[in-house]
Amino acid sequence: MRLLILGGSQFLGRAIATHACAAGHDVTCAARGLAGPIAPGARFVMIDRNTVDGLAPLAGGTFDAVVDVSRHPGQVRRAVAALKRPGVHWTFVSTVSVYADNRTPGQRADTASLREPVTADIEHSTDAIYGAAKVACEQVVGDDAFICRAGLIVGPEDPTGRFSYWPARLARGGEVLAPGSPDDAVQFIDVRDLAQWIVHASEVGLTGIYDGIGPVRTRGEVLTECASALNPSCKFTWVDRTFLEAHDVRRWAGPRSLPMWLPLPDFAGFMTRDTSPARAAGLTSRPPAVTARDTRSWLRSSKGPVVGLTEDEEKAVLAAWHAGKAS
Repeated sequence: MRLLILGGSQFLGRAIATHACAAGHDVTCAARGLAGPIAPGARFVMIDRNTVDGLAPLAGGTFDAVVDVSRHPGQVRRAVAALKRPGVHWTFVSTVSVYADNRTPGQRADTASLREPVTADIEHSTDAIYGAAKVACEQVVGDDAFICRAGLIVGPEDPTGRFSYWPARLARGGEVLAPGSPDDAVQFIDVRDLAQWIVHASEVGLTGIYDGIGPVRTRGEVLTECASALNPSCKFTWVDRTFLEAHDVRRWAGPRSLPMWLPLPDFAGFMTRDTSPARAAGLTSRPPAVTARDTRSWLRSSKGPVVGLTEDEEKAVLAAWHAGKAS
């Protein structure tokens, strides 16, 4: 298969290229070349999708399948006009941020309501704007493509430092500050599993709209399994939302956060999407412990980013929590 990846130099794009090359496909990665090196075995073509003729270096190329990961409707419009042809399988990697309702558990891709589209090319400043732009991109691509609405993507080479916080923290062992309840739902996908499925979709000609995320697990199960693979001495102290927010512990990502924590009930639907259609279509998920162990190995070898509470910040919050319990 002659596969064109519009991108391919960072995280998911690189993982798709890596898997496709390993499977024996002829892979071309077209990008500006600023995010990082492409996968070994792939061919690099420099393009600039922000200009009207930015795809010109691809003129004359023949491809069996195209994968696009853009968040800019203008870029997607130009790519569709220049490259989308009968017989060419098209994959657009979208996001679960397209959904308008994050509170209702168990929603499915074929029935959930979407945000109103934003058609201008705008930067990813908020989840809502990002999701609205991706809705517009999906509309440009059309319903004869494979639209993969990715959930939280984790694993080696993650540039956000989000999931990486947990393998790094669990490897240190000891008392671990854990947000909310061990029964809270969490849902994510290893980048390598998502990449494998996207390549598989191109190989078999899969079309339709799917949520590309792993199964729903509880936070307690995930952290316990990951700790067993990294440092069994971990002891979890579960702290509720009210206390965490009162002590300026932030959600989801960034400095002074507990990454991947989304308070309930505001996000009860975000981490409980029904992905049974994707599993029926070939998506598989490796155990969280494997992802955690491999991410930790990558962090140690590459000095990759880790973002969240510092060790001193975590100790201070735990001390305040225990002091409050003792009083």
